[in-house]
Amino acid sequence: MKSVLAIILGGGAGTRLYPLTKFRAKPAVPLAGKYRLIDIPVSNCINSEIHKIYVLTQFNSASLNRHIGRTYQFSNLTDGFVEVLAAQQTPESPSWFQGTADAVRKYLWLLDTWNVDDFLILSGDHLYRMDYSLFVERHRATNADITLSVVPMGYKQASEFGLMKIDGTGRVVDFSEKPKGEALDRMKVDTTVLGLTPDQAQEQPFIASMGIYVFKKQVLIDLLRKGVDHTDFGKEIIPASARDHNVQAYLFDGYWEDIGTIEAFYDANLALTMQPQPPFSFYHEDAPIYTRSRYLPPNKLLDCHITESSITEGCILKNCRIHHSVIGLRQRINANCTIEDSLLMGADYYEPLSESSQHLTRGKVPIGVGEGSVIRRAIIDKNARIGRNVQIVNKENVQEAEREDLGFYIRSGIVVVLKNATIPDGMII
Repeated sequence: MKSVLAIILGGGAGTRLYPLTKFRAKPAVPLAGKYRLIDIPVSNCINSEIHKIYVLTQFNSASLNRHIGRTYQFSNLTDGFVEVLAAQQTPESPSWFQGTADAVRKYLWLLDTWNVDDFLILSGDHLYRMDYSLFVERHRATNADITLSVVPMGYKQASEFGLMKIDGTGRVVDFSEKPKGEALDRMKVDTTVLGLTPDQAQEQPFIASMGIYVFKKQVLIDLLRKGVDHTDFGKEIIPASARDHNVQAYLFDGYWEDIGTIEAFYDANLALTMQPQPPFSFYHEDAPIYTRSRYLPPNKLLDCHITESSITEGCILKNCRIHHSVIGLRQRINANCTIEDSLLMGADYYEPLSESSQHLTRGKVPIGVGEGSVIRRAIIDKNARIGRNVQIVNKENVQEAEREDLGFYIRSGIVVVLKNATIPDGMII
């Protein structure tokens, strides 16, 4: 895979994941208590022996730069790297990134210098484990100009995705964006061509793009230079190229989840606590998910009742009850607290116990969750200060709310407490 260069699209402002993207780029959003979203595609690349990786981003990229710089350092004896390419204005290109294809177009001057055969285009907000080498091998075996990774879909989900049709050789011949009714029926395909069994093909007669592509190097360069008005891969570049280019579909039949919204992000994180086997597992020795090594101390659990939960390292939990939740790095939870169906992202640093005690005596709120507090169906971002006897339970079942002045939002009924926010003693949300 030395002749493949990977390009991870960091996405735009991350409005669907706001307020988690208030202070960070979308690929830098914490995942599963200790990882970041960017760790998924980067780890998949490393496990597939693809070591030349660029990440394109233009919003709040400071923490993403810091994470990548501290995490992915290759030996000087190799040509491997993971680098962020941030949006920039130049005399030739005075505008910011206008879309996924436009982001790549603005860096063609750099990408064209690489002596590679193929470009692998990836998204930065999906949760899955994939061997890209098999993807690239299929691309080369079919002499494809472009290969799309696709997932099979049933009727229930299909109308929410961009669908495509293929012929008997697996070549893509038609596209339709979120079709419904008769238009949806016209997008049925024989998915046995891609490797599904007849029974599976009957249950899942549609295929949807994962937003993962392999381009021949020169094909991508030519398409981007000719179609200067086309700014998006999935909606413009690829559909427009299907007639004159060999566009192939590659079936991925493993777990894949688009976690670009608050609700999807919340569900994907809590699904990691499922028993006996979560749909996505980080316990995979042959294809690990990498992240920054922090060398934190072991957890300290004092008289706690914990069920169906994941507790990340460095936590201090006292006489609390935790159910179906993910607890992030360095999280402190004090006595008589109840945490249910929630994601607590933890803290970036330890607040000294002496400082925490001073906060309490002065009527201030230390980092962590104060005594007697209850948190249900919520996301608590990093470094949040939850006071004593707080109730974050969405008592009135509000579906959408923006209370940034009070330190929280509500998205799809999920309370999201902002990073660094303070929720004072006794507050009820």
